Amino acid sequence: MVIINADDFGMNERCSRAIAEAFSRELVTDTTIMANGEYFNQAILLAEKNGFFRKIGIHLNITEGPPLTEDIKNLPDFVTDGQFNKRYNWDRKLTAEEETAIHRELTAQIVKVQKEGVRITHADSHHYIHNAPFIAPIAERVCSEHGIAKIRLMRNWGDMADSDKQKAEKYKERLRSKGYITTEYFGRLSETENKKPPESIELLVHPDFDKDGSLIDRHGVEGGYPVGSIIPELNVMLGGYLAL
Repeated sequence: MVIINADDFGMNERCSRAIAEAFSRELVTDTTIMANGEYFNQAILLAEKNGFFRKIGIHLNITEGPPLTEDIKNLPDFVTDGQFNKRYNWDRKLTAEEETAIHRELTAQIVKVQKEGVRITHADSHHYIHNAPFIAPIAERVCSEHGIAKIRLMRNWGDMADSDKQKAEKYKERLRSKGYITTEYFGRLSETENKKPPESIELLVHPDFDKDGSLIDRHGVEGGYPVGSIIPELNVMLGGYLAL
């Protein structure tokens, strides 16, 4: 089945309300919440009010916003002035201190969501950080410790180099060998134009409102407002096999 996941729930008010509208219009099937987002508490209430409380996963995050735990604040490669700084090297190796601090931070994020009564359906991450070789084992361990059986793949569908697809296939095999449940493919909703996706795929979308108040799939920011494309009525385009 096709899953359309709305990332960044709870990050701020605008994108959280855009995700709620996307659910109401049946444009997305799932969302993942950012436990350290500025709108986290209100997002939980928004999900309860709008009927998608049971469709929330965890958006693991060590790249943006404030950490939830103290130890990681002492790691300048990850945190500057109390905020995640996105300075990580994708292929770096962690010290034992860093491994422990990251494990505690990701654990705290999951626990915070679970304490709200959310049965976390799946895990992904901000800026794809859970795919990074230095984070993947920690993310997998934390998910296992908290009963999260589904983890997002590395992107393996759409326009990309064969070497990247091969790397993504190895990552999928790794997850499945450890018992995690995945789709066959993962890609961007924005790449479905004129190209029908396979029937076992997760598609990524970032619902937001542009300066005119239109619901869009956010791709960037221009003049202080997000820019992107209108989220399509994908279920119609797919002939009704969307997993709503």
